[in-house]
This record gives sequence, structure tokens and C-alpha cells, in this order.
Amino acid sequence: MDDLFSASARSLAPLADRMRPRTLDEFFGQQGIVGQGRLLRRAIEADRLTSSIFWGPPGCGKTTLASIIAGTTRAAFVKLNAVTSGVADVREVLKEAEERLKLYGQSTYLLLDECHRWSKAQSDSILPAIERGVIRFIGSTTENPMIAMTPAIVSRCRLFRFERLGPEDVRRALEAALRDPARGYGGQDVRVDGDAMDHIISVANGDARSALNALELAVLTTPMEADGAIHVTLAVAEESIQSRVVQMDESLFYDMLSAFCKSLRGSDSDAALAWFARMDRAGVDPRIIVRRIIAHASGDVGMANPMAMLQAVAAMQALEHIGMPEARLPIGQAIVAVCESPKSNSVSAAVEAAFADAERSGCEGVPVHLRDTHYKGAGRLGHGEGYRYPHDYPGHYVEQQYAPPEAGGMPYYVPSEQGFERDIRALRKTRGFQDPPEE
Repeated sequence: MDDLFSASARSLAPLADRMRPRTLDEFFGQQGIVGQGRLLRRAIEADRLTSSIFWGPPGCGKTTLASIIAGTTRAAFVKLNAVTSGVADVREVLKEAEERLKLYGQSTYLLLDECHRWSKAQSDSILPAIERGVIRFIGSTTENPMIAMTPAIVSRCRLFRFERLGPEDVRRALEAALRDPARGYGGQDVRVDGDAMDHIISVANGDARSALNALELAVLTTPMEADGAIHVTLAVAEESIQSRVVQMDESLFYDMLSAFCKSLRGSDSDAALAWFARMDRAGVDPRIIVRRIIAHASGDVGMANPMAMLQAVAAMQALEHIGMPEARLPIGQAIVAVCESPKSNSVSAAVEAAFADAERSGCEGVPVHLRDTHYKGAGRLGHGEGYRYPHDYPGHYVEQQYAPPEAGGMPYYVPSEQGFERDIRALRKTRGFQDPPEE
């Protein structure tokens, strides 16, 4: 039975904590993993959940589901936080778990919040206990465990990915708080306008905790009207919740950057600008974005439109000189220039082939007619002998050996039929260049 102080502490807890679902039937969202008949639900109901990692964005139900497990399991349940717990704390938990298992045959769940924050040494300290069944580990993290956690512990756990809650899930959480007389505002006359509710749901962006915190702030700071009602209008809702932010972790950062790069290569200006805007909102260093634009201006456009590289480099210079947010415009212009340019990876393929050949062939020396002649005595060594000056010939071109003697696999650069490269291709044919045979 709870004492007076426990009940008082619970009543003062934030609304999001008070409204935390207590059973699987109350739990909302994540039907893909805890819906009727799903593996995770069956494991929880049978009290047979093995070591697992719950991975997903903030406010999507990871800790809530762990609390439901704690309330339904016959096993002991211990909670630690990776930020504040060290190896000594873990050893104490493992010691008690082992004694509990030997004396009473009772298993122990160890819930570790922010589990990606543990070092390799901390993670290794629980591996033997997981393998021997002394503890059932439940890790909770907003980071991609395949990137942020040590492979040894990930390989011993089942991963459950929690998705961001949908708008209807967040609405369900808010409506439950307004109805519940014991834990929410069901005992008060709280009226929330439809547009105010919609605003909170939209800005919360799938984070039920953020939405409930906004509702609580709106109710607590809105004066009671003459009839005793608390009226939450759109204006109140807008003041009660911060503007929407993108929750960025390492995994999402690389996924968004990948989507941005593929949009540049795929000639989709709208998609590339959309990813640029979202990365900027999430606080990504704009220099990273511009570096990728420059790389794609060469690798995916190249000589099909040489102006794309100038646009990309100009965007980098604009960023350095005027900074953000003003540099959004030149960066956006460079994005559009790369996207809308004809595409060719001929330069990229040529560079890769040249470097591969250099690695394979080494360097035997420079042909005599191409050697440096600027210093006194170079002529006595024969340097430059036989060199033909192209500007002395028709079309300012003359055929002679320029490549290293040992170089192979040429031609490296084969212009496409795209954009300006069509003209380069035609010019090269007048000089006797032949396309390589098709494989």
C-alpha cells in the first residue's frame, strides 16, 4: 500500500508521468510490435521476454512499455540510467540478481535507460550475466544501437524498433488526460478548442510526452473563467508548446544526408531542398551540406555542366562570408543548379580509373620530351627534346605522347552525350580519339 508521501509525490508528478499507461490494453501506438498476436506482446503476456533493446524517438512509449513489463512480470525489476550508473552499480545489481535466482528461482529484469551511453567496459560487464540468464536486459535508447552500441551486447539482444507516434495516437493520449478524473483533468471543466488541440498534436511531432507537457502548461497557466471553466484557445496552445524541432541522432543524420545526396543525383530539386531544410532545422552544420553539393557537382554532373561546380563553390564562399540564415539562398541556388543540370559521372569514372591504374602500375619516370626545361642545363640533359608545341599546329592540337609510359586502361575519360560533354565528345572525335570498345 502506498503511504501518504508516495501519493502526494504522485499527484505532483508531471501530467505525462501521471498518464503513463499501466497495462498493455491502455498502451497506444506501436501496433506493429505490441498489437494483438505480435511477438513482443505475447512475450510480455507470457512473462517470457528475453534480453531486448527498445529503440525509437523520444515520447514514443519505450519507457512506458518497460514500466508495464515491471508491473506485470513475476520477475524482479531493476532500473538504471547509463548516464549516472557505473560498473560498480552494475556489479551490485548482478550480485543481487544471482542471489535472487539461486535462493528463490526468480529472474531479474535490468532496464537501462539511455543504454547507448554505456562504454564498452560497462557493456562487457553484463555480457556473462545475460548469457547465463542471470538477468534479462532491456535497453532503451533513441540512438541506432547498430551504430551507437557495442556489437557484443547488440548480438545478444532482440531489437524492437519503435516508430514515431501518429497524430491519432497523440490525440488519444491528450483525450485520455482530459477524461481521467484521477490522473488527468477529468474532474475539472477543461475545454480545449479543436484548432488548439490540432496545433499541439502537429507541433509535438509524434512525441506524446511533449504534447501532454504542453496541455499541462496550458491548463496550469490559463485563468479560470467566471463559470469555473478553463478554456484553452489556439493562442494559449501556441504559447504552451515550442516550435516543432527535428529530433536528430547519428543514425537519422546519416539517413537524411544519404537521402539528400540521392536527391541531388536523382535530379529532384524539391526533394533535395526539403532535406536541406530539415537538416538545417535539426542543427546540421551547413558546411557539411555544402561539401556534399560540391562533391556531387563534380561526381554526378561534371563536364555535362561545368557551371554547376562554380555554383557549388560560390555557395561555400557565400556561407563563409555571410553565414546563415542568409546563405540559405545561395545554397538553395546551388542545390537547384546541381539537380537541374544534365548528369554525367564520366569525370568520376575517369578519376577512379586513373587512381586505380597508378596504384597498380606505379611510376617508371617521365618521357624525355615532357620533362622540365626551366632550369639552366636542362637542355644538355635532353629534357624537352622532341616536344611539339600545340599552338604551332592547326586547331592548336598535335598528337604526341603525354601519358606515363606504364599507364594502361586508357581512355580513362569517356565523355557522355549529356549536356556540354556532347560538344567535348564531338571535338575529341576530330582529334582522332576513339570510344573504347563496348564490353
